[in-house]
Amino acid sequence: MKPLLKLAATTVAIVGALALAAPSFAALKAGDPAPDFSAPAYLAGEPFTFKLSDALKKGPVVVYFFPAAHTPGCNLEAHLFSVAIDKFKAQHATVIGITAGNTDELADFSKETEHCGGKFAVAADTDAKIAREYDALLVMKPGWSDRTSYVISPAGTIAHAYSDLNPNKHVSETLEAVKELGK
Repeated sequence: MKPLLKLAATTVAIVGALALAAPSFAALKAGDPAPDFSAPAYLAGEPFTFKLSDALKKGPVVVYFFPAAHTPGCNLEAHLFSVAIDKFKAQHATVIGITAGNTDELADFSKETEHCGGKFAVAADTDAKIAREYDALLVMKPGWSDRTSYVISPAGTIAHAYSDLNPNKHVSETLEAVKELGK
C-alpha cells in the first residue's frame, strides 16, 4: 500500500474508533421545545398510554431513552432510577423510560424489583419515532434507542440533556437539573 493511502486508512480507522468510544451528545439543547408524544407504557406491569402533555401538567418530566429492556446497562440504569424515584417525586417530577428495543419485554421489566420495581413507567417506542424526534437513536444498532436523558420543564422546553452510553450518571445528572428547575 502506498504511504499516503496507508496514512489515510489509518486516520479513518482512528477517527472511527474514537467516534464509537466517545460519549454521544444530545442534539436537543436547553431551551428547545420538547417534541410532544404519547406512547404505550407500563407501570408495575399494567398497560396505559403515557402522554407527555398530561405529565407536564404535574411538573417537570425526565424522559430517559435506553437501548433495550433486560440488557446489563439498561437493567442498572432502571434500578438506579427506581432507587432515586422518591427524590424525583419530592421535586414533583415524573420519570419515564423509553425504548425501541425489546419492547415486548416492557411489562415484566416495569414490575421486576431488580429493574423498575413498579416505581416509574417505561414506554414502548416500537417504530423509534420518539427516539428520532429526540435525536436519541443508537448508531451502532439502528432502530434501538441511545442512552440519552432529557429533563423537560413544565413549559414544555428542554431544561437539560445528557447523553452517555454509561448508565451511571444519568440519575444524578437529571436529578440535579430537576432540582435547579425548582429553585
